Amino acid sequence: MENLILAFSQIMLPSVFIFLFAGVLIGLVVGSIPGINDTVTLAVLIPISFTLEPSSALMLLVGVYCSACYGGSIPAILLKIPGTASSVVTLLDGYPMTKRGQAGKALGISTISSVFGGLASSLVLMFFAPALAIYALKFGPAEYCALAILGFSTVAGLSGKNIIKSLIVCALGLFVSTIGLSPQTGFPRYDFGSVWLYEGVPFVPMLIGLFGVASVFHMVEKMVKQRIEGTEETIVPEVGRILPNWKMVKRLLPTWCTSTAIGNVMGIIPGAGMLMAIYLSYGQAVRSNKDKEFGTGVPEGIAAPEAANNAVVASSMVPLLSLGVPGNATSALFLGALMIQGLRPGPALFEKSPDIAYLIIVGFFVANLIMGPLGLLFGKFLSRTVFKIPQAFLASIVILLCCTGAYAIDNSLFNIWVTLAFGIIGFGFDKVGLPHAPFVLAIILGAMLERGFSQALAISDGSYMIFIEKPISLGLLIASACFVLFPIIKFLLNKTQKQR
Repeated sequence: MENLILAFSQIMLPSVFIFLFAGVLIGLVVGSIPGINDTVTLAVLIPISFTLEPSSALMLLVGVYCSACYGGSIPAILLKIPGTASSVVTLLDGYPMTKRGQAGKALGISTISSVFGGLASSLVLMFFAPALAIYALKFGPAEYCALAILGFSTVAGLSGKNIIKSLIVCALGLFVSTIGLSPQTGFPRYDFGSVWLYEGVPFVPMLIGLFGVASVFHMVEKMVKQRIEGTEETIVPEVGRILPNWKMVKRLLPTWCTSTAIGNVMGIIPGAGMLMAIYLSYGQAVRSNKDKEFGTGVPEGIAAPEAANNAVVASSMVPLLSLGVPGNATSALFLGALMIQGLRPGPALFEKSPDIAYLIIVGFFVANLIMGPLGLLFGKFLSRTVFKIPQAFLASIVILLCCTGAYAIDNSLFNIWVTLAFGIIGFGFDKVGLPHAPFVLAIILGAMLERGFSQALAISDGSYMIFIEKPISLGLLIASACFVLFPIIKFLLNKTQKQR
């Protein structure tokens, strides 16, 4: 407690607080630009942070890390473009709310959900870091394979009314996940003679094309239709109230609590990832609200992924600070920043440098408090600006941002071609009514499933019993079976009852 009080007093120093505030602001800006995420930004800022005092440098990085994943929800809600990969689920219900004139409401729900998840994970980091990190290391290949299967069980929740279409796009996503070098043999698969596909289809350019470029095609189609019919351009609705009322807060509180718990667990497990957390939380929200049609502008569809992705942020620091094990790519960069400052993460960090360790923990808490009002103001300003732009000019800006963001990831023209190709695919999906979410989920989980399955069998000399002998793996498989079988059993029981 003394260390926490000391950290709070240190973070209130102007020289430290200014850098934390600047980090939150930078994170909001870069998160709202497609293709530029927290990982890219931290990679750019780490060399700069070397010249700063350790406390100031680390607060700058903490601020960026906290707010960047939330910033991606702003273009996702307003333009159907995921600013970051973590906002790919938010747009499923966020953009339909914008089309109904509820952009302000959607942005407000996104902001409050993000702050709720971020504050909760900061408290977990503050009080339970050493104890929880020990359990995180119990995850091996068998557990990751079972975790991927659990993720696939959410496909039913993402299906809407047509499970067949979801299974079709899920199979297509699994095919895309196999492109690249085989993890077992090292030989290229389905690379079509291109060395650019050896590492698989670039994920972020694919997302930008699937959602961003596809939305541009829809804008162009709408403008052409209006030109042919001789109608005037549709007036974009006003933003309206941005802060959720108390009734909405009480309605979303169960979703926030459940999604935050999922995000904390996924963040603590090294390698599980933010995308896994948002899909599991979204699937749980669908199962818990069967009376609502998700994908049409349901507030829970925004609250669940936004609470989960921000819960992952601070909780991913649990294994890093406690054991020196980074939970994801961004926390791995944070590990590099600590080592540049002459600090070694792990149990020794709390003994030799408790001031820095607890300053980082408190920094995540304060950064989320800053992100709330700053995010509301930023979202309000950006949404008003976007709505005043003519559709033709807006389409040009969006396609320029999409191509620039895709190119900036690793300065490759190939990424632009991937973005345009998946833009056409995304537009085609919309035309025939195929959902995007199961496609993206299958790409993410396909690689995890294949890698975990092959490594587990290698460890057990080909015995499948490893998936049952491991308690965590067995529990995850049972949970997956329940998620899949429960709707089927319920359907059969209802059918039998009707016949009687």
